[in-house]
Amino acid sequence: MNVKPDFGKNANHAQTAPAFLSVWDMHAYYGESYIVQGVSFNVHEGEILALLGRNGAGKTSTLRSIARIGDPQVTKGEIWLDHQPLHNMSSHEAASVGLGLVPEDRRIIQGLTVEENITLAQIAPPIGWSHERLYELFPRLGERRKQEGTTLSGGEQQMLAIARALARDIKVLLLDEPYEGLAPVIVDEIEKTLIHIKEQGMTTVLVEQNAVRALELADRAVILDTGGIVFDGTAAEVLDNAELRAEYLAI
Repeated sequence: MNVKPDFGKNANHAQTAPAFLSVWDMHAYYGESYIVQGVSFNVHEGEILALLGRNGAGKTSTLRSIARIGDPQVTKGEIWLDHQPLHNMSSHEAASVGLGLVPEDRRIIQGLTVEENITLAQIAPPIGWSHERLYELFPRLGERRKQEGTTLSGGEQQMLAIARALARDIKVLLLDEPYEGLAPVIVDEIEKTLIHIKEQGMTTVLVEQNAVRALELADRAVILDTGGIVFDGTAAEVLDNAELRAEYLAI
């Protein structure tokens, strides 16, 4: 009889450090399709967690469910952020208490400049991320602050989407495929930015098809397969485990 290897599913639940973001037994559907099947994991304050898996594994659905987008429809489970329950909140309410989602399509608002896109999202007065601080983080955006956001390059639009999320003084940054379609040199810039904001205490959950780059950046990894968790542990463990990478990440 073939026995599926144990890759440490939900191993981090034994950790004694309190979770900053906690997802517990979350289930979600697109119509009748059962997409997220009892997912549970913790994210600790100031760490980068890579949420990985093959196409269709449920990564984006899990991220959208945490952000309370409403599609997919969450039918069961709890989500806690910094001791606050999010599972009964709307997406707007979850955003107001510190969740910042950067979707794969970035959703830069047409007709608005870089500065206007940021201002529209910004808490007034800004507590931590002023325009000046964001332009220090993303010098290209400072140079193009009067340019319409949708006319920027793909990499610059990704920078703007991240800046717009930070402008709301969020506690957790949720990134869906931030490297999609970008040249390696631009990915390098974005990674440097993610490391910089991590050093300042930002907590990040990263969904990314480029698993190797995500693992090299992340502290920990959760791997999904057909809507459930098959691994929960350190990113280094995944990089060191060829069997795990081949079976669930095809690398």
